[in-house]
Amino acid sequence: MATVLDRLERVLEREAPAWGIDPVPAEHRRLSGLDLAVLWGSLALGFLVLVTGTLLVPALGLRDALLAIVLGSAVGCAPLALVAVAGKREGVPGMVLFRPLLGLRGSYLPTALNVLQLVGWTAVEFWAMGQMANRMSIRLFGLDAYPLWLLLAAVVCTALALGGPVLVVRRWLERFGIYVVLAAAVWITVGALGRADLGALWSRPGEGRLPFWLAVDLVIAMPISWLPLVADYSRFARPDARAFAGTYWGYLLGNVWFYALGALLVLSAGAEPSVAGIAVAVAGLTAGSLVLVALLAVETDEAFADVYSAAVSLQNVAPAADQRRLILLVAAIGLGLAWFLTMEAYEVFLFLIGSVFVPLFGVFAAHYFVLQGGRYGPAGSSDDLPALRPLALLPWAVGFLLYHWSVPTGPAWWQAAVRTVFEGWLGLPFPLAGSALGASAPAFVASFALGLLVLAPATRRRSAGRAAAPPR
Repeated sequence: MATVLDRLERVLEREAPAWGIDPVPAEHRRLSGLDLAVLWGSLALGFLVLVTGTLLVPALGLRDALLAIVLGSAVGCAPLALVAVAGKREGVPGMVLFRPLLGLRGSYLPTALNVLQLVGWTAVEFWAMGQMANRMSIRLFGLDAYPLWLLLAAVVCTALALGGPVLVVRRWLERFGIYVVLAAAVWITVGALGRADLGALWSRPGEGRLPFWLAVDLVIAMPISWLPLVADYSRFARPDARAFAGTYWGYLLGNVWFYALGALLVLSAGAEPSVAGIAVAVAGLTAGSLVLVALLAVETDEAFADVYSAAVSLQNVAPAADQRRLILLVAAIGLGLAWFLTMEAYEVFLFLIGSVFVPLFGVFAAHYFVLQGGRYGPAGSSDDLPALRPLALLPWAVGFLLYHWSVPTGPAWWQAAVRTVFEGWLGLPFPLAGSALGASAPAFVASFALGLLVLAPATRRRSAGRAAAPPR
């Protein structure tokens, strides 16, 4: 007798067939630029973006916080949209895009790091949804049942991940989800503005505990966290889809809105900078409990993306592995990790994500958009690629270290080790410029420039070799 999972797989294959890591053929490319805008707008209008906005204030005043939000969103969404373009052109997921740059086995390193971050994000999303649902159940029914709500959140998000991106965008977001989140966002915004004395908040200075460019980095971290997986979705875009515009504007508008709204809830409603604090602040608005239910319902697309892309990333290492069984595995691990999260760990987690993927994108941008002219072609995902291209690791490593020199990030032992290298061994000031420059811009510029310098000769030799080779 067929198992329940076998029957479920047959239904899903009929309604929303899974696709591995091979280039997506034209008949499966169904998403338009508007579809991508809906997807990324919905992902930006997430509860955790609200929570992250609370980390900017009151260390910054409202005026400086809004400037950091707009600037960080504009900068952070640009690489996100560029990788979306690469995914649409090549038709492959994000980790496969790194094969021509790093080599077949070399791409396993960012794959491993990406899976780690996506499992982490899965845990963060499950934890946040469980916390939010539990706050509502305590408020409405006097029921404290965090384990139950955590499990329910995991089950719903896993079901969406099993359906895949086309089904989620076309049948969930465009028919229901995006309208719910927009209505909830407008309601919270009106309520927060009604309580705020904007004139007083605008002129009130910050407390000064957060350098401005470090705040910009914290905003950049959110779109950058999606960088390794944006191609997992844009590969399903139609050839005529405006992938850059849809991704850029969809995410930028949502990111600016919810970062700013999170900051405003702290300054106007006295919300604590935590998941529970924001849930209490929203619940205190008129019909706030209903708004929280709406936010909780649409937060599921965030965890869907994390779980789905973690499974797709694992297929870069194990192409023959069943995607849907990998989805179940990732969700189970994320559920287990959700028990151990704290808000402090979440903030450190955001900076660690940026330190890995900002410089990696710098190298990728130099290789793909400049040296390769924005096209890899069929050979880009071929198994005939070399196992490793070690030259590409050098600019990535330099950018990573520069990031940590600029803004010490991570566990205390790691920060101490970085300080020893730069201050003790090299005699350099630590951190660089007192962290006033932030970390994302220096790391990107260094990895991009060094990537051009290091990779250009080898790229020219390979191009000359292909041109001289006789046709098969």
